[in-house]
Amino acid sequence: MKLICIGRNYTSHINELKNEKPKDPVVFLKPDSSVLLKNNPFIIPSFSNDVHHEVEVLIKIKKVGKHIQSKFAHKYYDDIGLGIDFTARDVQHQLKSAGLPWEKAKGFDGAAVIGERWMSKTEFQDVNAINFRLEKNKATVQSGSTSEMLWKIDELIAYVSQYFTLKIGDIIFTGTPSGVGQVKEGDVLEGFIEDSSIFSIQVK
Repeated sequence: MKLICIGRNYTSHINELKNEKPKDPVVFLKPDSSVLLKNNPFIIPSFSNDVHHEVEVLIKIKKVGKHIQSKFAHKYYDDIGLGIDFTARDVQHQLKSAGLPWEKAKGFDGAAVIGERWMSKTEFQDVNAINFRLEKNKATVQSGSTSEMLWKIDELIAYVSQYFTLKIGDIIFTGTPSGVGQVKEGDVLEGFIEDSSIFSIQVK
């Protein structure tokens, strides 16, 4: 299983971090060891003092594909989920300023939350208009809609498949809206698609 992540796919988040708007999707990977195990809390790693939550809509690939055209991309997934791309922001800044890869900031153990519940795309009138949000301690801290994506789901599948063969079970993290912020010990994070709770985790 590959975790394929898309960065800078929401203008609001690009502006929030004062990044440049990319000409193409920003793609990076997380190892399967980064997946937070079921029913486990998220433990803030000792090497970071500034871990941020980034809530994202997830797409689970259902069949093998390479060089997929956008018009056929809808045939490669049925399930839509929600997760968190945890980011050690202080580590990421250090690596970026040195022109180095981000893996230590993005791929550490527990850095990928994958909600246990998946929803069929048939449950939505339009996959390009899915509302989602993240609550921290019952207060909404991030909210967005897939309508705000610079590159829509089918476009992302087509783009990524130019570089990586997509396999059954691969998961695409489609990017985060604005509102990313630091997590602290004792926080409870709950993610919603529309009004359906998809995950709830504790921070330790």
